[in-house]
Amino acid sequence: MRSHAKRLPGRPVILLLQLGVLIAFFLIWHVLTDTKILSPFFFGTPGEVLARTWADFASGVIWYHLGITLLETALAFVIGTVAGIAFGFWFARAPLVSLVFDPYIKAINALPRVVLAPIFALWLGLGIWSKVALGVTLVFFIVFFNVYQGVKEVSPVVLANARMLGASSRDLFRHVYLPSALSWVFSSLHTAVGFAMVGAVVGEYLGSAAGLGYRIHQAEGVFDTVGVFSGMLVLTIFVVLIDAAVTMVEKRLLHWRPQDSHGGQH
Repeated sequence: MRSHAKRLPGRPVILLLQLGVLIAFFLIWHVLTDTKILSPFFFGTPGEVLARTWADFASGVIWYHLGITLLETALAFVIGTVAGIAFGFWFARAPLVSLVFDPYIKAINALPRVVLAPIFALWLGLGIWSKVALGVTLVFFIVFFNVYQGVKEVSPVVLANARMLGASSRDLFRHVYLPSALSWVFSSLHTAVGFAMVGAVVGEYLGSAAGLGYRIHQAEGVFDTVGVFSGMLVLTIFVVLIDAAVTMVEKRLLHWRPQDSHGGQH
């Protein structure tokens, strides 16, 4: 029977289409502000935003603030991911623990993270660790729930066959549970990267003396719309770069997964 599935275009074509969407967005933005349909005072102009961003990087003024935000993001990402993986495996492999702590995990996850930011600032001060703590609370639950589900999704038949062949608990973890959970882990990491930076920036916005969130807050305070959008552009660029790095690591570790028609992985 002939397959009716459409073959997707290659990676270069996908990249060109993505670039086309970005160019179209800036063109529409330019037209709307140039014709005054959108007020340049409230929305800036793409030319001014790009010029400000370039000037900030060329002068070096942005690098210190960017370094602070990236450090906070990296720490929140690593700590939240490691904790999420560890607790996700533990809860999935210990049903009694999962049942006892389930309502507490859900209750903590339901707390608005913005409410926690002032508490962390009170406990940990206005340095980087209050921002890291806020980012960890965002990353942890994303990774935790994905790892927990990934381990629970392991086929009972595969487990039974592995035990029948004499696999120890360590063998089961390495050859059954870990491969099953890895796809779920990396699926969560793509989201966790953005949330780690959100935690850092929100913490800086609410109380800090450095970082991109601090710069955005300063720009808002003087109605500098161009500065706000420039800070948002820098954040977007580096979130995309970090996500691309996660994708590269994912492809190396999960090379065994089947490829789709345009070179991606399922």
